[in-house]
Amino acid sequence: MKKLIYLTLMLIVIPTLIVSLIRPKEKDTIEKLYTFEKNTKVRVKRVNDNRIDTIPLEQYLVGVLSGEMPVSYEIEALKAQAVAARTYTLKKKETNKYNGFDVVDNTNDQVYLDDEYLRNNWGQNYETYIKKIKQAVNETRGEYLTYDGKIIKAFFFSTSSGKTENCKDVFGENLPYLVSVSSIWDENSPSYLDKKIYTKEEFYQKLNIPFNDNLDIEIKRNETNSIKTITINNTEIKGTDFRYELDLKSTNIDINEVDNNIEIISKGFGHGVGLSQYGAQEMALKGYKYDEILKYYYQGTEFKKI
Repeated sequence: MKKLIYLTLMLIVIPTLIVSLIRPKEKDTIEKLYTFEKNTKVRVKRVNDNRIDTIPLEQYLVGVLSGEMPVSYEIEALKAQAVAARTYTLKKKETNKYNGFDVVDNTNDQVYLDDEYLRNNWGQNYETYIKKIKQAVNETRGEYLTYDGKIIKAFFFSTSSGKTENCKDVFGENLPYLVSVSSIWDENSPSYLDKKIYTKEEFYQKLNIPFNDNLDIEIKRNETNSIKTITINNTEIKGTDFRYELDLKSTNIDINEVDNNIEIISKGFGHGVGLSQYGAQEMALKGYKYDEILKYYYQGTEFKKI
């Protein structure tokens, strides 16, 4: 009888002890998550209105994902973009913590569209589209990328020229996780090729170079075939500056004189560093998961979860 009572007590007491040991940990985890999401907010400078909005991180990411990637893209591509955007944001919060704001709401950082804009823009499709965007954000909740234990600079862009760019060639910073990788499927993108034609007068004026009917051009290219520097009539210009002054879609260009005009054909769209958004879509269509996509474009990185 005593053995039976003892056994019964053991069956009651031991599970109770186990539960009591586990529950505080679960409670701590829930409280930490709640505290993080309550306190982690993003100070967004609304450029057009010249004001600062303070927005919870995950809510902010819904607006970024809506502004940065077509909602028609595959869910795995959208999830990859959500993690990249979250990582970018956390890095900006880290570097701008003593400044008046963390990010601006345009392409100088990340395009952010608020809910009112999305409702007006998407109209009757709003509920369907916002559900898909929120799914991508929620299914990657708290995830970000690190390298050597530090949050990475998660640059991203629209479409590559067939290869992504080395960070050192574009932003002048040699980062081991932002190196050139093949992205040949980007050639299917509608943004892959672009052509601009300028008169010689326009061409020289935009580059602030004295007019000369004789045009002498010398180009130095990097390993991805993008222009590193371009020398025009003895005036040397950085490839990135040349792109911005002429409003070109990329620095991977071919330039020709045609009928006394200047014709420039560019391949790709954007600075070319990090995640190719169109490449992410093509990889998702081929069956790759978001984590595989991100580890391909951000070499040697690791996932962390807040």
